[in-house]
Amino acid sequence: MDEQAKKFALRMIPYGLFGLGAGTGNEATISSVNWLTQASFAPPLVAVGVRKDSGAYALIQSERKFAVSVFASGQKDLAFAFFKHVTPEGGKIAGYGFETGATGAPILLDAPAWFECNVTEIVAGGDHAIVVGEVIGAGVRETRDALTLKECGVNYGG
Repeated sequence: MDEQAKKFALRMIPYGLFGLGAGTGNEATISSVNWLTQASFAPPLVAVGVRKDSGAYALIQSERKFAVSVFASGQKDLAFAFFKHVTPEGGKIAGYGFETGATGAPILLDAPAWFECNVTEIVAGGDHAIVVGEVIGAGVRETRDALTLKECGVNYGG
């Protein structure tokens, strides 16, 4: 295989950035993820890639639910705040306000949109697992374009 061609072709896949909330109470976290897609209309399913060595993955495995905060264009700093492990402290997470909904997982107040899921399947392959969730709730605070890796000047893949 031509490694350079593979790397170039895989980096052409467009990615957004999202805050993946997992866990409840003091055992909660939010991680920035970029592998996310809607996988079904009926029922509404999403698939998200989650690092198997992350705290979010362990919480998703045990709780079988998660929330996704959609980052908006211009929210690079917000997205980058969750590239490292964070936990709630003083009613905030990484210094940002959050709320919880039906799943109990954290949802960022600064995100323009969000949705919550119950896990239907986990496919554990490679260094990431594919977590499939059925959307059970959603909200929109404002209509904005989603943040992309391209906007942030970051590449993923290869």
